[in-house]
Amino acid sequence: MTASLAPQTLPVAPPRRGRRRRIALALAGMVAALAVSAWLARKPLLRTTADLWIVGDDPAPADAVAVFGGGLEVRPFAAADYYRRGLVGKILISNIGAKPSEQLGVLPSHVEQNRRVLLKLGVPASAIEPFGENLANTFEEASALRDWAARAGARRVIVPTEIFSARRLRWTLRRVLRDTAEVRVTALTPYDYDRNDWWKHESGIITFQNEVIKYLYYRVKY
Repeated sequence: MTASLAPQTLPVAPPRRGRRRRIALALAGMVAALAVSAWLARKPLLRTTADLWIVGDDPAPADAVAVFGGGLEVRPFAAADYYRRGLVGKILISNIGAKPSEQLGVLPSHVEQNRRVLLKLGVPASAIEPFGENLANTFEEASALRDWAARAGARRVIVPTEIFSARRLRWTLRRVLRDTAEVRVTALTPYDYDRNDWWKHESGIITFQNEVIKYLYYRVKY
C-alpha cells in the first residue's frame, strides 16, 4: 500500500505593491523629519550665515569719515557720531549723479540731504565737504575717495555702511586705496532689520541676496 502524497504548499511572496508602499512611507517620513529639523534649526542657521558674511572694523581716530551714496537713515548719523566723539574732524559726502527729480530741483540732491541731516545733528558746515562728481557706483566712489586722500595727505579714513554691504565695500576700498590710505569700514545695523532677524523682513532678504551677487560681480570685474 503506497502512502498518498499530500500536496505541498509553496511560500507566498508578499505583494510587491505593499512593499513599495512601505518604502514610500518610510522615505516620506525621513523627508518630513528632515524638513522639521531644518525648520526648527532655521534661526540659528540664518544667524550664523549672517555672522559669517558680515565683516567690519572698529572706528578709530582718522582724518575723515566718508558718507557714500545711499543709507540716508544710517550713514550720516554714524558720521555725526564719529565727529562728536572726536574721532574725525571732517565729514566727506559722495557727490553721486543727480536723479531727474533732483535735476529739476523737486528733490534735494544726495549731498544736500546728507548735509541737512548732519547740520541737524550738530555738525558745523565747515566740517562738511563733498567729494567726487557724478559718481555712479561704489568703485567710482572709492576712486574719488582715493584722489581726495592723496590730495589731502590723509592716512586713515572711516567709511560707514550697512552690515550686508560691508564685505563688498571693504574689499573695494582696500583694493583701490591700498597704496594711499588705511580704510576702516564700520558695519552699521539698518533701521528696519538686524543680523538676528533679517530673514523676517523683505528688505533684509533682498539686500542680503543682492549684496552676495554684487560682491561676486565686483570680485570678477575689479
